[in-house]
Amino acid sequence: MTNLSVNVNKFATLRNARGGNMPDVLQAVKDCERFGAQGITVHPRPDERHIRYQDVRDISPLVTTEFNIEGNPIPSFIDLVLEVKPTQVTLVPDAHDVITSNAGWDTIAFAKELRQWIDIFKQAGIRTSLFIDPNPEMIRAASQTGADRVELYTEAYAVDYEENPEKAIEPYLIAAQTAADCGLELNAGHDLNMHNVGYFHKNIPNLLEVSIGHAIICESIYLGLENVIGIYLRELSDF
Repeated sequence: MTNLSVNVNKFATLRNARGGNMPDVLQAVKDCERFGAQGITVHPRPDERHIRYQDVRDISPLVTTEFNIEGNPIPSFIDLVLEVKPTQVTLVPDAHDVITSNAGWDTIAFAKELRQWIDIFKQAGIRTSLFIDPNPEMIRAASQTGADRVELYTEAYAVDYEENPEKAIEPYLIAAQTAADCGLELNAGHDLNMHNVGYFHKNIPNLLEVSIGHAIICESIYLGLENVIGIYLRELSDF
Protein backbone atom coordinates (compact mmCIF):
# COMPACT_ATOMS: atom_id res chain seq x y z
CA MET A 1 0.00 0.00 0.00
CA THR A 2 0.91 3.67 -0.13
CA ASN A 3 1.99 4.97 3.28
CA LEU A 4 0.05 7.77 4.95
CA SER A 5 2.13 10.47 6.63
CA VAL A 6 -0.07 12.83 8.66
CA ASN A 7 0.99 16.46 8.65
CA VAL A 8 0.26 17.77 12.16
CA ASN A 9 0.76 21.48 11.38
CA LYS A 10 -2.95 22.28 11.73
CA PHE A 11 -3.01 20.98 15.30
CA ALA A 12 -0.36 23.59 16.06
CA THR A 13 -2.30 26.28 14.18
CA LEU A 14 -5.31 25.72 16.46
CA ARG A 15 -3.11 25.68 19.57
CA ASN A 16 -1.35 28.89 18.62
CA ALA A 17 -4.60 30.69 17.82
CA ARG A 18 -5.68 30.57 21.47
CA GLY A 19 -2.45 30.06 23.39
CA GLY A 20 -1.89 27.35 25.93
CA ASN A 21 -1.61 23.74 24.89
CA MET A 22 -4.99 22.82 23.41
CA PRO A 23 -4.90 20.83 21.27
CA ASP A 24 -1.78 19.05 22.48
CA VAL A 25 0.39 18.55 19.39
CA LEU A 26 2.48 15.86 21.04
CA GLN A 27 -0.61 13.86 21.96
CA ALA A 28 -1.88 14.31 18.40
CA VAL A 29 1.32 12.74 17.09
CA LYS A 30 0.88 9.76 19.40
CA ASP A 31 -2.78 9.38 18.45
CA CYS A 32 -2.14 9.57 14.70
CA GLU A 33 0.34 6.71 14.97
CA ARG A 34 -1.94 4.78 17.32
CA PHE A 35 -4.75 5.07 14.77
CA GLY A 36 -2.51 3.63 12.04
CA ALA A 37 -0.60 6.47 10.36
CA GLN A 38 2.70 5.23 8.93
CA GLY A 39 4.45 8.57 9.27
CA ILE A 40 4.36 12.05 10.79
CA THR A 41 5.11 15.20 8.80
CA VAL A 42 5.86 18.70 10.07
CA HIS A 43 6.56 21.87 8.11
CA PRO A 44 8.14 24.50 10.36
CA ARG A 45 8.25 28.00 8.89
CA PRO A 46 10.50 30.87 10.01
CA ASP A 47 7.61 32.79 11.62
CA GLU A 48 6.55 29.63 13.54
CA ARG A 49 2.89 30.39 12.88
CA HIS A 50 2.04 26.73 13.33
CA ILE A 51 4.72 24.14 14.08
CA ARG A 52 7.53 25.71 16.07
CA TYR A 53 11.15 24.63 15.93
CA GLN A 54 10.87 23.43 19.52
CA ASP A 55 7.83 21.34 18.54
CA VAL A 56 10.00 19.55 16.01
CA ARG A 57 12.55 18.75 18.70
CA ASP A 58 9.82 17.54 21.07
CA ILE A 59 8.03 15.45 18.43
CA SER A 60 11.10 13.65 17.15
CA PRO A 61 11.62 11.20 20.05
CA LEU A 62 7.91 10.33 20.04
CA VAL A 63 7.71 9.18 16.43
CA THR A 64 7.88 5.40 16.08
CA THR A 65 7.15 5.29 12.34
CA GLU A 66 8.79 7.72 9.90
CA PHE A 67 9.45 11.38 10.62
CA ASN A 68 9.36 13.76 7.64
CA ILE A 69 10.39 17.41 8.00
CA GLU A 70 9.39 19.73 5.16
CA GLY A 71 10.65 23.21 4.52
CA ASN A 72 12.72 25.75 2.67
CA PRO A 73 16.42 24.99 3.24
CA ILE A 74 17.34 28.27 4.88
CA PRO A 75 20.26 27.99 7.36
CA SER A 76 18.07 27.66 10.47
CA PHE A 77 16.03 24.90 8.83
CA ILE A 78 19.14 23.02 7.77
CA ASP A 79 20.53 23.24 11.31
CA LEU A 80 17.24 21.97 12.76
CA VAL A 81 17.09 18.98 10.42
CA LEU A 82 20.70 18.05 11.12
CA GLU A 83 20.01 18.28 14.86
CA VAL A 84 16.84 16.15 14.75
CA LYS A 85 17.91 13.72 11.99
CA PRO A 86 14.46 12.64 10.72
CA THR A 87 13.89 9.73 8.38
CA GLN A 88 13.25 12.12 5.51
CA VAL A 89 13.64 15.80 4.68
CA THR A 90 11.43 17.25 1.95
CA LEU A 91 12.78 20.46 0.47
CA VAL A 92 10.08 22.96 -0.50
CA PRO A 93 10.73 26.34 -2.21
CA ASP A 94 8.47 28.34 0.12
CA ALA A 95 8.54 32.09 0.08
CA HIS A 96 8.41 33.57 3.57
CA ASP A 97 4.95 35.11 3.09
CA VAL A 98 3.00 32.22 1.52
CA ILE A 99 0.03 30.77 3.39
CA THR A 100 0.87 27.29 2.14
CA SER A 101 3.22 25.71 -0.39
CA ASN A 102 2.22 26.83 -3.88
CA ALA A 103 4.93 25.69 -6.32
CA GLY A 104 7.53 23.03 -6.87
CA TRP A 105 11.25 23.53 -7.40
CA ASP A 106 12.77 24.83 -10.58
CA THR A 107 15.37 22.07 -10.46
CA ILE A 108 17.26 23.55 -13.40
CA ALA A 109 17.67 27.07 -12.03
CA PHE A 110 18.47 25.79 -8.53
CA ALA A 111 20.48 22.72 -9.56
CA LYS A 112 23.72 23.82 -7.88
CA GLU A 113 22.06 24.80 -4.59
CA LEU A 114 19.95 21.64 -4.46
CA ARG A 115 23.00 19.44 -4.98
CA GLN A 116 24.78 21.22 -2.12
CA TRP A 117 21.82 20.97 0.28
CA ILE A 118 21.08 17.36 -0.59
CA ASP A 119 24.71 16.39 -0.09
CA ILE A 120 24.62 17.88 3.41
CA PHE A 121 21.56 15.84 4.37
CA LYS A 122 22.72 12.63 2.75
CA GLN A 123 26.03 12.81 4.59
CA ALA A 124 23.93 12.84 7.77
CA GLY A 125 22.07 9.70 6.62
CA ILE A 126 18.76 11.50 5.92
CA ARG A 127 16.60 10.50 2.96
CA THR A 128 15.94 13.48 0.68
CA SER A 129 12.86 14.42 -1.34
CA LEU A 130 12.12 17.42 -3.56
CA PHE A 131 8.68 19.03 -3.79
CA ILE A 132 8.05 19.33 -7.50
CA ASP A 133 5.37 20.02 -10.11
CA PRO A 134 4.40 17.16 -12.44
CA ASN A 135 6.82 18.44 -15.07
CA PRO A 136 9.01 15.78 -16.73
CA GLU A 137 11.80 18.25 -17.44
CA MET A 138 11.99 19.26 -13.79
CA ILE A 139 11.86 15.64 -12.66
CA ARG A 140 14.71 14.68 -14.95
CA ALA A 141 16.76 17.59 -13.59
CA ALA A 142 15.85 16.53 -10.04
CA SER A 143 17.45 13.16 -10.69
CA GLN A 144 20.76 14.94 -11.24
CA THR A 145 20.72 16.58 -7.81
CA GLY A 146 21.26 13.40 -5.81
CA ALA A 147 17.72 13.39 -4.37
CA ASP A 148 16.25 10.03 -3.38
CA ARG A 149 12.63 10.96 -4.06
CA VAL A 150 10.35 13.60 -5.50
CA GLU A 151 7.06 14.63 -3.94
CA LEU A 152 4.55 15.52 -6.63
CA TYR A 153 2.65 18.74 -5.92
CA THR A 154 -0.95 17.62 -6.31
CA GLU A 155 -2.98 20.84 -6.07
CA ALA A 156 -3.74 20.82 -9.81
CA TYR A 157 -4.95 17.23 -9.58
CA ALA A 158 -7.22 18.07 -6.64
CA VAL A 159 -8.69 21.13 -8.38
CA ASP A 160 -9.47 19.27 -11.63
CA TYR A 161 -10.50 15.95 -10.08
CA GLU A 162 -14.16 16.80 -9.45
CA GLU A 163 -14.80 17.70 -13.09
CA ASN A 164 -12.66 15.13 -14.89
CA PRO A 165 -10.56 12.63 -12.90
CA GLU A 166 -8.97 11.06 -15.98
CA LYS A 167 -7.79 14.40 -17.31
CA ALA A 168 -6.69 15.53 -13.86
CA ILE A 169 -4.38 12.57 -13.38
CA GLU A 170 -2.80 12.52 -16.87
CA PRO A 171 0.18 14.80 -16.04
CA TYR A 172 0.85 12.78 -12.89
CA LEU A 173 0.95 9.49 -14.79
CA ILE A 174 3.61 10.97 -17.06
CA ALA A 175 5.46 12.41 -14.07
CA ALA A 176 5.41 9.08 -12.24
CA GLN A 177 6.78 7.24 -15.26
CA THR A 178 9.49 9.88 -15.69
CA ALA A 179 10.50 9.52 -12.05
CA ALA A 180 10.69 5.75 -12.40
CA ASP A 181 12.79 6.06 -15.56
CA CYS A 182 15.17 8.36 -13.69
CA GLY A 183 15.47 6.07 -10.68
CA LEU A 184 13.60 8.39 -8.33
CA GLU A 185 11.18 7.14 -5.71
CA LEU A 186 7.79 8.82 -5.51
CA ASN A 187 5.78 10.70 -2.89
CA ALA A 188 2.81 13.06 -3.34
CA GLY A 189 0.97 15.71 -1.40
CA HIS A 190 -1.09 18.89 -1.24
CA ASP A 191 -4.90 19.15 -1.29
CA LEU A 192 -5.38 15.40 -1.35
CA ASN A 193 -8.46 14.35 0.61
CA MET A 194 -10.55 11.28 1.37
CA HIS A 195 -12.52 11.69 -1.86
CA ASN A 196 -9.65 12.01 -4.34
CA VAL A 197 -6.76 10.12 -2.73
CA GLY A 198 -8.04 6.64 -3.59
CA TYR A 199 -8.21 7.36 -7.31
CA PHE A 200 -4.73 8.84 -7.21
CA HIS A 201 -3.34 5.82 -5.36
CA LYS A 202 -4.97 3.30 -7.70
CA ASN A 203 -3.69 4.98 -10.85
CA ILE A 204 -0.20 6.21 -9.95
CA PRO A 205 2.33 3.37 -9.95
CA ASN A 206 5.11 3.11 -7.38
CA LEU A 207 3.57 5.72 -5.07
CA LEU A 208 5.32 5.19 -1.74
CA GLU A 209 3.87 7.93 0.46
CA VAL A 210 1.28 10.68 0.62
CA SER A 211 1.57 13.53 3.10
CA ILE A 212 -1.81 14.96 4.14
CA GLY A 213 -2.67 17.43 6.88
CA HIS A 214 -5.27 20.11 6.20
CA ALA A 215 -7.94 17.77 4.82
CA ILE A 216 -7.48 15.21 7.59
CA ILE A 217 -7.98 17.83 10.28
CA CYS A 218 -11.02 19.37 8.53
CA GLU A 219 -12.63 15.97 7.96
CA SER A 220 -11.91 14.96 11.54
CA ILE A 221 -14.05 17.81 12.86
CA TYR A 222 -17.07 15.93 11.54
CA LEU A 223 -15.96 12.30 11.60
CA GLY A 224 -13.29 12.07 14.29
CA LEU A 225 -9.55 11.58 13.83
CA GLU A 226 -9.53 7.81 14.30
CA ASN A 227 -12.31 7.29 11.74
CA VAL A 228 -10.70 9.61 9.20
CA ILE A 229 -7.27 7.97 9.41
CA GLY A 230 -8.98 4.60 8.99
CA ILE A 231 -10.73 5.82 5.85
CA TYR A 232 -7.44 7.01 4.37
CA LEU A 233 -5.71 3.72 5.15
CA ARG A 234 -8.47 1.85 3.31
CA GLU A 235 -8.25 4.21 0.34
CA LEU A 236 -4.49 3.72 0.18
CA SER A 237 -4.61 -0.05 0.50
CA ASP A 238 -3.99 -2.37 -2.44
CA PHE A 239 -6.73 -4.71 -1.26
